[in-house]
Amino acid sequence: MEALTLDNESKPRTQASIVKGPLLSIEDLQVSFHTYAGEVHAVRGVNIQLESGGALAVVGESGCGKTVTMQAVMRLTPIPPGKIKNGRILFNGKDVLQLSENQMQSVRGKEIGMIFQDPMTGLNPTMMVGTQIAEAVVRHQRLSHRAAMERAVEMLEIVEIPNPQVRANQYPHQFSGGMRQRAMIAIALACQPLLLIADEPTTSLDVTIQAQILDLLKDLQAKLGMSIVIITHNLGVVARLARDIVVMYAGKVVEQGSAPQIFYHAAHPYTQALLRSVPRLDEDTRTSLASIPGAPPDLFIPPNGCAFAPRCVKTMRVCLQYDAEPTQVDEGHFTSCWLHHSDNPDRPRPAAKGGRTA
Repeated sequence: MEALTLDNESKPRTQASIVKGPLLSIEDLQVSFHTYAGEVHAVRGVNIQLESGGALAVVGESGCGKTVTMQAVMRLTPIPPGKIKNGRILFNGKDVLQLSENQMQSVRGKEIGMIFQDPMTGLNPTMMVGTQIAEAVVRHQRLSHRAAMERAVEMLEIVEIPNPQVRANQYPHQFSGGMRQRAMIAIALACQPLLLIADEPTTSLDVTIQAQILDLLKDLQAKLGMSIVIITHNLGVVARLARDIVVMYAGKVVEQGSAPQIFYHAAHPYTQALLRSVPRLDEDTRTSLASIPGAPPDLFIPPNGCAFAPRCVKTMRVCLQYDAEPTQVDEGHFTSCWLHHSDNPDRPRPAAKGGRTA
């Protein structure tokens, strides 16, 4: 891949331009949606931190609140029916929830880029791909249309689309699914943001293209020095990219830690169940994948206790009555589960390094 070459007006931000401390800090975020049937408590007190240059995966099944959480970071929560009820979202030292809409528009695209979920519908079918990339550059970096189109060609080359000068003048229907996803990445990175949020970036792609897209994101992160958040329901996907993992269930974070801690020493029964449902190369191909029985709770009426308790094989009486606070399992590894609470005399001890607990 060619190295990124930029003019002086739009060179990548250095670490000196980043406020000390976490690049992104989400504190007690609560988001609800008001419907005719009642209030849906979609995000219920989420706390997440991401360091500058970090790679974080937010994992969980559909409806767990992972996309809603990151939409709140971008201030894209549809209001109404959505409402951010509580919390702070600190990005590079400023609370985005306190910014005006005009101020926030200068953050979106310029400082935070987002790859939306469906590459088939994420591009405007009536505009050439190069023009769509150039739009963000013209808006945020005040370049001329000609200079912006040159940048668009450069970005298509960076995301490894063949014949970028030709492709820049084509329409989305002339691109394959994988190429559309690469074009979406080019749009998100056109202004060299500090943070890239990728929402299910490989969902509609075949396995081979998925691997190419993930490798591309990993390579671009290293070259551009940006931070990245990947939203996915597939733990097998994040193993290629993430350094840290947050596992969400029913609008809450149930476990968080480094990728090795989550993959080899998973503490929460939900995380363990997710890992058992991922195909493994070292197992007999005739072995059936494990499934998680039951269904997520109704977030119109959130449960008082642990939301996973009705589906958990290790449920205790306290799980049905009270939700567990985050407990430190190991350095940097936390889980919200009564099995690991300090008041539980039979709580598991930290696993030996290198062992797999799930």
